[in-house]
Amino acid sequence: MQNERWRPEVRSTLRDNFIRVPSVIRNASGILIFGKRIKSLMFTTDIAIIRNNNADAIIAVYPFTPQPSITQAVMSVADVPVLCGVGGGKTYGNRSVNIALHAEFQGAIGVVLNGPTPLDTISNVKEIVDVPVVVTIVSECTDFKSKIDAGADILNVSGGANTANIVRAIRREYSQIPIIATGGPNDETILETIEAGANAITYTPPTNGEIFSMRMEEYRKAEIERNM
Repeated sequence: MQNERWRPEVRSTLRDNFIRVPSVIRNASGILIFGKRIKSLMFTTDIAIIRNNNADAIIAVYPFTPQPSITQAVMSVADVPVLCGVGGGKTYGNRSVNIALHAEFQGAIGVVLNGPTPLDTISNVKEIVDVPVVVTIVSECTDFKSKIDAGADILNVSGGANTANIVRAIRREYSQIPIIATGGPNDETILETIEAGANAITYTPPTNGEIFSMRMEEYRKAEIERNM
């Protein structure tokens, strides 16, 4: 169960407005990476959101070919560990290896390879970097063993509504492999994923536009009340 011990909190007027990950994620065991315990990961490349959240780490993957300039931008504003996407779909082979090495040099605490990543790319990245290699799993049909044997240090499960089932399938064969997984839309799905065996949870925050929309609505209501 969640630890109910009292924890003092220091806050400020201007910095009190930030994105909070669901507190149920604290039920996860966490993954120790270089001595830092990571239970929650914010899934974003938005530098404003990266700077204003309470997640333990950032997982910066995006649906375009990885670019060192993006990694540099993320690393320049993040004040928590960052796991950076380095390809694996259309981008693989030596290019992924070089991007992974650059990400490590920029300060990334881990590199993330997409689901379609060829096994030799996983092996080559593992051979060249000195940070954990995270490999994404999208289906129960994936050959988990081959990914792990190729050098995956951590599995990142992203299977939509089927994520908890994929985590269970992995845990039946591999009790010790660290697992990051998407938590789903609410506390119940997050808890189910943790109970299935996930050690850490990725959280997708609302977009800047959605947050702005809510804030502007507050401003409008306040303006109306002032003029009544």
